Amino acid sequence: MTVDKGLTDRVIIKFHPLIPKYFKNKVVESYGLKLKEELNLSNTFVVEVPKGKVSEYNDRIKMNLLVDYVEEDHVASEFNIPNDSYFSDQWGLVKIQAPGAWDINRGSSNVDIAIVDTGVNYRHPDLGAKVKSSVDCRFSSCPSLWTQDPDGHGTHVAGIASAITNNGQGIAGVSWDSNLISVKVLDDSGSGYYSWIANGIVWAADNKAEVINLSLGGSFSSSTLEAAVNYAWNKGAVVVAASGNRGTSSPTYPAYYSNAIAVGAVTQSDTKASFSNFGSWVDTAAPGVSIYSTYQSGYEFLTGTSMSSSYVAGLVALIKAQNPSFSNLEIRQKLESSADAISGTGSYWKYGRINACKALGCTITLEPTSTPTIMITPTPTQLPTPTATVVPTVTSAPTIIPTPTQVIPTPTISSPTPSPSGNPLPWWCRYVPTHSSCQQ
Repeated sequence: MTVDKGLTDRVIIKFHPLIPKYFKNKVVESYGLKLKEELNLSNTFVVEVPKGKVSEYNDRIKMNLLVDYVEEDHVASEFNIPNDSYFSDQWGLVKIQAPGAWDINRGSSNVDIAIVDTGVNYRHPDLGAKVKSSVDCRFSSCPSLWTQDPDGHGTHVAGIASAITNNGQGIAGVSWDSNLISVKVLDDSGSGYYSWIANGIVWAADNKAEVINLSLGGSFSSSTLEAAVNYAWNKGAVVVAASGNRGTSSPTYPAYYSNAIAVGAVTQSDTKASFSNFGSWVDTAAPGVSIYSTYQSGYEFLTGTSMSSSYVAGLVALIKAQNPSFSNLEIRQKLESSADAISGTGSYWKYGRINACKALGCTITLEPTSTPTIMITPTPTQLPTPTATVVPTVTSAPTIIPTPTQVIPTPTISSPTPSPSGNPLPWWCRYVPTHSSCQQ
């Protein structure tokens, strides 16, 4: 049998014990109805009522002295868990209750997420089919240039927001069916001028990206950068930006601007990550510690508010897919009003940690029997947290660097984690050149 979505609804009636079947039939017939099914529960039956009339019949039937209770026979649905091989390592998706949200909506190919970053590796097996276009906005015209993202940061961010999902390999993305647009505004070492960022934001808005993710930031305010964010907002885009990794209440830009959603980072226990910036200017929070995602040609755990911002960008895409007519303001209000008021809400951030299930209107959420735990095997020496610094290429122009990459020890997972290749030294040596493993 299948769920009947036709002209009738169903109610369940339980009669008091010792009522003869004859009287049960008579009670039901008195309302112009007939018993449809008898349940294995004693004295309990299913009755069909006209579509949309459940409340009316419930109110009438429950007044009968022979009836114990009457209720609607609601419809439940399966909880979809994707078959991606590394899903069990993605604690952040469980924390924001994404599986429950996926039972309602999995995104839409009509929604584009612009990853304004170091580029996206369009050849990655978990991303390639998603990358709709790729441009390099370090040049004024933002020419179409396909990049493999040697840095890896933009690729990691893209995977969190919208990796190819339920394909039996790799990871799951927050928004399964959204498209990705690679907008390169940072060089291959992860730095870029504010002018490049502004170029990328405007290009993404002009090319109708519904979501613009900015997992980057600088310490200096800029009229140009703010104008670009405002331009995108006025075009209808939702702009999401990482709050920064300095563990301070000092603002970072563009996250600080009112037309950007500033995102802080939480740990697996829903506490503020030690490195996460915070304050009244930070709007919401999302997972940001030990986040497993696409990286260069493989996968890697990274930590930072860049990762948190990507979760929010993916959820914004889901909300837009479910509500195509929503304005960017309505999407933002839905995102913020549905957040969970975890510890620190009101001081570290305004609205709490995002909840995908609540944002899409779940009434039943997936609660695992146990939260996936990431087991960490320490490397010989604990690596210090890199400090985000402004690295100008010329003395007169500030540069902007990605907010995230706090490198953590490599966690042990059930399947081997592909390692980034192509560098004679470990990839973190560009951040911590004095580390023992970086010496030859």
